[in-house]
This record gives sequence, structure tokens and C-alpha cells, in this order.
Amino acid sequence: MDDLLNSLVNKGLRGETPTRDEALAVLRTTDDDLLDVVAAAGKVRRRWFGKRVKLNYLVNLKSGLCPEDCSYCSQRLGSEAGILKYTWLKPEEAAEAAAAGVQGGAKRVCVVASGRGPTDRDIDRVSKTIGAIKERNEDVEVCACLGLLSDGQAERLRQAGADAYNHNLNTSESTYGDICTTHTYEDRVETVKQARGAGLSPCSGLIAGMGETDEDLVEVAFSLRGLDADSVPVNFLLPFEGTPLAEEWNLTPQRALRILAMVRFVCPDVEVRLAAGREVHLRSLQPLALHLANSLFLGDYLTSEGQAGKADLEMIADSGFEVEGAETTTLPEHRREESGAAPHERVAVRLRGTGTELPPNA
Repeated sequence: MDDLLNSLVNKGLRGETPTRDEALAVLRTTDDDLLDVVAAAGKVRRRWFGKRVKLNYLVNLKSGLCPEDCSYCSQRLGSEAGILKYTWLKPEEAAEAAAAGVQGGAKRVCVVASGRGPTDRDIDRVSKTIGAIKERNEDVEVCACLGLLSDGQAERLRQAGADAYNHNLNTSESTYGDICTTHTYEDRVETVKQARGAGLSPCSGLIAGMGETDEDLVEVAFSLRGLDADSVPVNFLLPFEGTPLAEEWNLTPQRALRILAMVRFVCPDVEVRLAAGREVHLRSLQPLALHLANSLFLGDYLTSEGQAGKADLEMIADSGFEVEGAETTTLPEHRREESGAAPHERVAVRLRGTGTELPPNA
């Protein structure tokens, strides 16, 4: 065990990728070794991001009624999940919701819409929304998540002021067809590439807990490393009633931590983000996850409630971490230079206090 962790730490401190066998070995460590694994991955996290935690806030622009059949999603075609469904928020409504997140310390606002992908008219709508958000909070980063992109749409979002684009790979290429049949894994890869090509910071991650194998998790982590995503959200499946994966309750807090550690070792110098499901699956071990991830979502998610914003801010402070502020940028300098990332590494609004309660996003 000591040899494995020493090798992983040494590679991570140099920004190097481990072998696939080493990544698999992390997932297969025992609970008795868990704190050693967290401590080792924590050294890599601190090497590149210190004790900073970047805060992100979701604004759900359009909810439900999606024509795609992604098995994990409560908004999927034929879903019987009891979620709120609505069409596009007005730009001023979205800007108001975003302002609540920024007031709570969010450095990035993620604007999300259900559907296969945006029409040109949708791009117009989202462009106005981005403008409204930045008019109120000039320095906030805006990440769009609108599904599969068509030619030229990423460029239009960039021109409208978007800084990043999120489109998750979710699982391995080997098993993607088991969770979705209405689009392909390659469709998702192509959208991430389009975003990067347009000058948007690529954000792409995974969902753990869908019945995948250790090999699947390692495969998708290495795929994300290969795509050179700047941000890697790690989601833990929320098995919604009324979806095909409603019975997939197979994660423990210990396994969730091992998955986060594996992703940190594979992607040592990128933003690893605690995303949906952390409260349900990590539970009281959430503070340990801050030693692995350097970013998290405040407040609620797309169709599920998150931990109260005040509780998140207290957890960060109590764990000895600090909210990333205006004096720093998120990515290490070498990654900013390689990706030409200056546009999306703008200064952030400083935390305005630790007593802000964040309202639901929708």
C-alpha cells in the first residue's frame, strides 16, 4: 500500500498521470486504508490548489420534458419522477437567481437547460441571459450547459460572454449504450471538443453509482484526462423514482471517497468538483471530500435539493479550507498558459459573509 500511495503522490505532485492499474488499485483499497488514501490524494490537491475551495451555483433555465432517454435523469423521455417542469426562465429571473449564488460566495454560475441541444433561438435566449447575469455581476464566470452543440453555437456563446461549457461524459465509452440510446458517447466527446475549440473552458465529468465497474470508472476518468477538461464534476447517482435506475443504491461514503481520490490522482491539476449526490452518499464524510475536491456546488441541483448554503460555508471553514476569492485564479498557471484560459479565469466576487441562505435555483 505504501509503495502504491508514494508512487501516486510523486506522480501527482509532478502533474503526471498514474497507470490504469494504479487507478484501479485506489478503487480496490479497503476501508482500513481509506484515511491513508485520502491523505495521499490530499497532498496532490494541496500542491495545485492549496486550501482553496471554488464555489459554483446552478441556475436551471428550463426543466423537464427532455426527448433523450438517459436512464439516470429525472427529466428523461418517459420519466415519471415528480419534478418541477417549466419552460425558459426570463433573463431577469435567471439573473436574480444567479445573484443569490454570487452573494453566497459563488465564483461561477452554471446556466442549465434540459433537452437534446439548443436551437439557434435557444442560443439567443441564453445569450441574453448571460448578458443579464454579467450586467449585475461583471466578474462572475458563466458556464453554459445546454446539451449537444451544433456548428457555430459554441462560438456564439463565447461571443455572448460565456466562459465555460459543461457536457459530461458520465460513464465509460464501453457502457454508454447501456444508459442512453438516443445519442452516442462520441456525440458528447464532440461537443466538449467544440467548446474548447471556441475558446470556452471545457467542463466535463462523470456520474458514479449507475452499476458501473471499477474498470468503467477508471476508463471515463482517463477519457476526461485525454480530453483535457479544465473542470471535472463528480456526480453520485440520485436514483429518482420513475427512472430506470431507481433501485441503484450501491454507493457507500467510503466508496464515494475512493472514487474522488482516484479522479484526483488521474486529474491532479484540474478542478475536481463535488457535484450532485454528495449530501446523500458522502453524508457525514463530506468534510473529508474537501481534501480531494477543490470545488463544489452551493445550494440545490437541477431537480433535487442540496445542502443549505450556510451549512456548506460552515463546513468549509470548520475543515480548515477557505473560499476561493478575487485574489486568485482557479487553475494552475501552466494550465492557463496551455489552454489560453485567461478569458474564463476572471477575478471572482469575494465572499460577502457566511450567513447567506441560498434559495432554490428555480
